Order: sequence, then C-alpha cells, then structure tokens
Amino acid sequence: MQIVDERGRAVLRHPMAFVIRSLKAFRANQGLLLAGAVAYYALLSIVPLLIVTVIALSHVIDRAELLQTLGRYLEWLIPGQSKAVVAELDHFLAYREVIGRVLLVTLLFFSSLAFTVLENAMSVIFFHRVAIRRRHFLVSAVLPYCYILFLGLGLLLVTLVSGSLQAIGQETIDFLGHRWSLQGVSGALLYLLGLGGEILVLTSVYVVMPVGRLSVRRALIGGVTAALLWEVTRHVLVWYFATLSQVSVVYGSLTTAIVVLLTLEVAATLLLFGAQVIAEYERGSDGQPPQEAEL
Repeated sequence: MQIVDERGRAVLRHPMAFVIRSLKAFRANQGLLLAGAVAYYALLSIVPLLIVTVIALSHVIDRAELLQTLGRYLEWLIPGQSKAVVAELDHFLAYREVIGRVLLVTLLFFSSLAFTVLENAMSVIFFHRVAIRRRHFLVSAVLPYCYILFLGLGLLLVTLVSGSLQAIGQETIDFLGHRWSLQGVSGALLYLLGLGGEILVLTSVYVVMPVGRLSVRRALIGGVTAALLWEVTRHVLVWYFATLSQVSVVYGSLTTAIVVLLTLEVAATLLLFGAQVIAEYERGSDGQPPQEAEL
C-alpha cells in the first residue's frame, strides 16, 4: 500500500515552495475577502445554531452539564467570549416554551446561512472541481441542515464523553501508601478530546463542502493544517485581548460582537487556507487539476 503518492513526495521535497504557492493561490482567490463573508454570516448563524442544538439536546441531557460542555468547547472557537454566549443561551432556554413554529423555522434558516456561504467560498478555492462538475441545487439546500444534525450528534457524544472524563478526574489511585490524583490525566484527556473533535469537524468540512468526492486522507491534510494553525492563533488572540487590546475602550457595548467577529474572521481565514492547501495538493507541482476520477 502506497502511503505517500508522487504529489506528497514532491511536497516533502520542497515544503516551503508548496507553502508559498498555497499562499499566492489563496491571495489570488481573494481568500481574506471570502473569510470576511464567511465570518459575517457565521456571526449571524452561531447563536441560532446553538439555540436550536441546545433546545433539542436539553431533552436528553441535563441542562447545566450541556451548557458547561458547550462553554468549554466554545472557548476553542471564540476564546474569551464563550461565557457571554452561554449566558444568552441559558437565558433563552429559560423561556424555550414560548418558541413558536415561525420562530423555530426562522432559527433554522439563519443557522444554515454560514454553511451556504462557506460552500460558495469553497467553490472559489476548488474552482478546478466546479469546472468539471456542479452540485445539484437541492443537495446544496439540504446539506446545511444535514450538517447541523451532524454537529448536534457530535455535541451529544462529546457531552457524554466529557462527563465521563470529569468523573475520572475526581478519582485517586492509592498504591504502596502513596496517593495520586487523576485530575491532571482528566484535563489532558479533555484537551485531546477537544483537539481531536476540532480536527474531525474540520476534516468533515473538507470532505462535504467541496464539489465532488474528496478522499479522507486529503481532507485530513487540510484538517490537521487548519487545526494546528488555529491552536497557535487562539492562544495568541487570548493573550492579545487580555494584555494589549483597547477594543473595549473604542467600541464600548459593542465589544463582544466586534471581538467575536474578528475571531471568527481569523478562524475562517485558517479554515479556507486549509482548503487552499488541499486544492494546491490536488493540482500538484505542475499546477494542473486532477483527473475527474480523483474527484
């Protein structure tokens, strides 16, 4: 079985050339402009999406445990602002009985906007795929709601596993008169769970959103690239907003929205750059698109 193909070997021989080519292609595709559009619609979609998901899952999971897990992993997406979002969700859940059908449909519609814009942004980056085949409009219409269902099931699974890992952290091991707490082990496992879930979500985006069939191996290349870049970036953002930023002085009551929008734009930039890495890997060192059989 061949683990690394000819394109992979070419990248390994000249990694910096590949990175530079990916950056030039990302700039040529107006990647920052696309990221801004994705971030804007993500800002519109994130709260309705979380409301719909939390309302559905609160019927099978304890409300406090669900919000605690959601807050922990929202900190990965919008570092420093997760508490404000969770507080709004908690307030909304307290009055969920008044949600009518019209409001529910409205929430579902706004939840899907970010996925629709992300699909269009992916079509710009994977233009060589769109030139060969196009996705049926009904598939594009249903795809966001299927992905919302997938994210809801993922949150359910993560909540159950997180609860088990937190229970492990409360245990101790007694051996030969010595006692060791498992709290550190539990924290490390929770971090690895979050990182693994992040890579899985990003990889699934690269598998589903581009037109045509993308191999899991190539999607994993983009998923790992975007996840590692985001891990570094989110820590930098936390440090910046905690020490240097004067955004609260400039924007006042709009601070939370501005910070969330800026964070989402950075995240969207890395997400689309991961897609650009996959696209350049597909095109190869000669810049030629792959054959249709590979799509």
